[in-house]
Amino acid sequence: MRLFIAVFPPPEAVDHLAAVVRGLAVGRAGARVGATDRWHLTLAFLGDVPEESAGAAALALSTVDGPVGDLCFQGGGKFGHGRSTVLWAGVAGDVDGLARVTRTLRRELRARRLHPDDKRFNPHLTIARPGDRVPRADLAADIETLRDYAGPAWPVTELVLVSSQLGPHPVYTPLAHHPL
Repeated sequence: MRLFIAVFPPPEAVDHLAAVVRGLAVGRAGARVGATDRWHLTLAFLGDVPEESAGAAALALSTVDGPVGDLCFQGGGKFGHGRSTVLWAGVAGDVDGLARVTRTLRRELRARRLHPDDKRFNPHLTIARPGDRVPRADLAADIETLRDYAGPAWPVTELVLVSSQLGPHPVYTPLAHHPL
């Protein structure tokens, strides 16, 4: 079972950003653009764990206190180079509050002998994985469009424990919701 804990933005924020993403070259070039119903901000990635770990993860999730103030998608850029290039949208607003919740969540997961990845928390939304399929000039134009992007503010209302199944059409199954 592959698990992560995330914040899912509301449809209004997703739709606003999706309207911009539809105009990017990555989509026209056949790059893998993430399905908008799976767009999320990962707070803790647990990876492949035994099924019984889901209960411990849900318990850890239930101990996290909010609130987190409003967030918005703002700015963007790319990670990686060549075939491993990832296009992302940035996050603004109460990023400090989100980071505090993330630190607490990861500490609670470790207290239950779960091992979230220890990457530095850098809130972002992965939009596409263009790899090397997009000409450099087009990719640069896409990045510039994302850098200039500022979306509407939205409240963080809950954290979600998700089981993900990878493949050509990944499937996300919510296992637990925790209101903030």
